[in-house]
Amino acid sequence: MASDAGNSVPGVEDDISLTISHHGKREVFTFPDNATIADLAAHMEEVLQIPTTNQKLLVSPKPGLLKSPFSNDILLSTIATRKITLLGSTTAEISALNAQVNTAKTQLDRRRGPVKAATPARNRDWKTLHDRTTYTFLQIKPLPYLPNPERSTAFLERLRDDPGIRASMAKHKFTVPLLTEMNPAEHTTHESRTLGLNRNAGEVIELRLRTDAYDGYRDYRTIRKTLCHELAHNVHGPHDRNFWELCKQIEREVDAADWKSGGRSVGDEEVYVPDEEDVVADHGGWTGGEFVLGTNAAAPAGSSGDATQAQPMSRRDILAKAAEERMKRDREQRDSHGNGS
Repeated sequence: MASDAGNSVPGVEDDISLTISHHGKREVFTFPDNATIADLAAHMEEVLQIPTTNQKLLVSPKPGLLKSPFSNDILLSTIATRKITLLGSTTAEISALNAQVNTAKTQLDRRRGPVKAATPARNRDWKTLHDRTTYTFLQIKPLPYLPNPERSTAFLERLRDDPGIRASMAKHKFTVPLLTEMNPAEHTTHESRTLGLNRNAGEVIELRLRTDAYDGYRDYRTIRKTLCHELAHNVHGPHDRNFWELCKQIEREVDAADWKSGGRSVGDEEVYVPDEEDVVADHGGWTGGEFVLGTNAAAPAGSSGDATQAQPMSRRDILAKAAEERMKRDREQRDSHGNGS
């Protein structure tokens, strides 16, 4: 797909050359000196088969993130020497994702069809077995073009098999056709970072597994809490009182089931320590539900979230708590060795 020879606009004299990065590959385009960002978007739709509405351009340094509808007021000559990254999926990629969703929905419809009666075997909990295969995520999928997709697969499998998540999904009879990861670059602005998305009341759930620099993964319990939030959007779209009551109920159910099964402590987890401005809050501007990191918005009035949950710990508090946990583990290990055990 990439070509350093350039993609010229036919019928014009080429005066400006731009290098566009897309999925790790480079595309070189040439335009007249009076061309605008809207001209670039239209040309990329024709050459790369990426609809204009799916395009986002990350220009560094400023103006930053640009998205549809693109303005005719920004000349390409003003950004020609800057780093430009194209974010967006081709028509073929969108069709492939829709096909996967349709396949998963077909499997779900088949599961809900008539089931022949069978004589249960001894010592087998058929209801539990039915719940585990029905009320779950029917398919998990990482983003194959990001580094280490196998690690993302393992992370998603861990969420799917989490005893607390399983118990809550079975209780509320939640079946989600597809659980996948989110590309941080496509859901990051100067104001916020989206942690999770729920499409069409539980058709697809996307989670932001990776750190912004793609060099690690976020804290498992933070992502699991985000998943609880997105599961609540299977029932309630708006962030109203009913939504927050269900969200907190799911969080309590997940924590309780994890405690009963001897869940791992925070000290055993792979922890991402956020910047001080990275506080977990909610943003209600996306139909279907979206959990955002990096805003200072508290839960809506009348919600069941308490003040402690609405106001997360600062970076200093997080680091102090982590240091206390390390000191506690060191003392326990020394005491254990001192007793000869």
